[in-house]
Amino acid sequence: MRESTSLVHLSAISLLLVLVDHVSSLVAAPTPESVYTPFLQCLKNHTNSSSPQLSSILYARSNSSFSSVLQAYVRNARYNSTSTPKPLLVVTPLQQSHVQGAVICAKTIGVQLKIRSGGHDFEGVSYVSHEPFIVLDMFNLRNITVDVQNEVAVVQAGATLGELYYRIWEKSKVLGFPSGVCPTVGVGGHFSGGGYGNMIRKHGLSVDHVLDAEIVDVNGRVLNKEEMGDDLFWAIRGGGGSSFGVILSYTVRLVSVPEIVTVFRVERSLEQNDTVTELVLQWQEVAPNTDDRLFMRLLLQPVSSKAVKGKKTVRATVMALFLGGADEVVTLLGKDFPLLGLKKENCSEMSWIDSVICWANFDNGTKPEALLGRNYSAEFLKRKSDYVQTPISRDGLEGLWKEMIELGKIGFVFNPYGGKMNEILPDATPFPHRAGNLFKIQYSVNWEQSEVAEEKNFMDQATRVYSYMTPFVSNSPRRAFLNYRDLDIGTNNFGKNSYEEGEVYGAKYFGNNFQRLVKIKTAVDPGNFFRNEQSIPTNPSGGKPFNRSLGRKLMVKGVGLLILELFIIRLLYFV
Repeated sequence: MRESTSLVHLSAISLLLVLVDHVSSLVAAPTPESVYTPFLQCLKNHTNSSSPQLSSILYARSNSSFSSVLQAYVRNARYNSTSTPKPLLVVTPLQQSHVQGAVICAKTIGVQLKIRSGGHDFEGVSYVSHEPFIVLDMFNLRNITVDVQNEVAVVQAGATLGELYYRIWEKSKVLGFPSGVCPTVGVGGHFSGGGYGNMIRKHGLSVDHVLDAEIVDVNGRVLNKEEMGDDLFWAIRGGGGSSFGVILSYTVRLVSVPEIVTVFRVERSLEQNDTVTELVLQWQEVAPNTDDRLFMRLLLQPVSSKAVKGKKTVRATVMALFLGGADEVVTLLGKDFPLLGLKKENCSEMSWIDSVICWANFDNGTKPEALLGRNYSAEFLKRKSDYVQTPISRDGLEGLWKEMIELGKIGFVFNPYGGKMNEILPDATPFPHRAGNLFKIQYSVNWEQSEVAEEKNFMDQATRVYSYMTPFVSNSPRRAFLNYRDLDIGTNNFGKNSYEEGEVYGAKYFGNNFQRLVKIKTAVDPGNFFRNEQSIPTNPSGGKPFNRSLGRKLMVKGVGLLILELFIIRLLYFV
């Protein structure tokens, strides 16, 4: 018997040596295979779920469904190539405890956690990293509860804007919510970055209507508004939720919408006696200052000439939503914006939900159920942003037309501010771009091929025209919109200069609110576990920036502890 026990001990010790060797190998290069088992075991220890259920939400690269799950919410084809860094694992939580467990376990083994709700981050920050990482994909957590009597909705982070609009419409034809026009955008990222749409001038941003939220913090705790405190609640309403934790849900106040709204679209081109320049000059004066029920988006695009074959021209399109009837808006713009030449036949009266469908570019007659769809054809794209605080001059516009025609592809979207945006203080939320901004610019270029040369060409176009616009936009610092993510304006390596690197892009996205965000970040996540290429850094005097080699050691330590636990159990079993 003693000899038998000794053999068991020797066998167990041999097993331990093998496991220790396995753990040591992780220091050099963690792999999906080396992380999967300890991560799964950790999840079992920190959730109430069975092994089969946990296995069904955890995808390693060896899983036949890994690619389809990862690619399902890749919205920029630039980040869907064979050379794009892939996560070690994709976790698709089905319940709150799965999110808590994922945070605890990723932190325990020292692997970066990227959080994805809809995948519309223009730079793929929610699903790409250049260090070992895990994607926490929230798409299963999409429940929406609408309380018509109290005009409130509770929306989980993995729901889309289209699903939110549809669920509101199911319960009420006179309630809506001020958010984006693309129905496949995820609520978690959209709201936490500010969130805006075509009711911005009447109702402000999405975050201006957030009443409560639930977040999983760095310690795996679920906190609501009262439990997280005023500072953290302020931070996740425009400061980017993924810097502070994992947003589970937002509770929002709905807004009243009229039974009938009006949509119109009017186009002009440079070939029409140069009316585009005059139109845009007048648009700059009218769009930010007119009736706050009216939102007039201006699209500027280089297009093929109808008059001269092979030549390019510039087309200007005014796309609008008016929260009222056609007769009223035609009369209003006849006085305020005569160069538009709006006529009633240009207008379509419809319900608010039909205007959502129209703005999402669905065909006429499309049913609201289309808003529930999640299919999205990813394109190769680049986006940038700017804020305009004084009207662009005639010379500036004419120079811009020359740039656009010469480059031939890049377009602009001008989104007017004013109205409600002028009434809210810049520090009411982390989103600072309020009074004083006439409109926001989105630079937009899409292409179809994945060749390196083609990508460089279009990226260079964006850079060139962005440089041209420098004299006409905000400065000191040049402002940018967080939800139009742009890594060109700065990234963070999270080394010894982490704070200084963060300040470069942080001041552009958040203005004077950046310092408060840093203070909150340092208090709630001093080890900087929740991080990405443009996340809020910690204060160098109040928290230690994340050290990648230390993270690797933490991973090994965590995996080692789990393996040691299994070893002791086995040893005790045989003894």
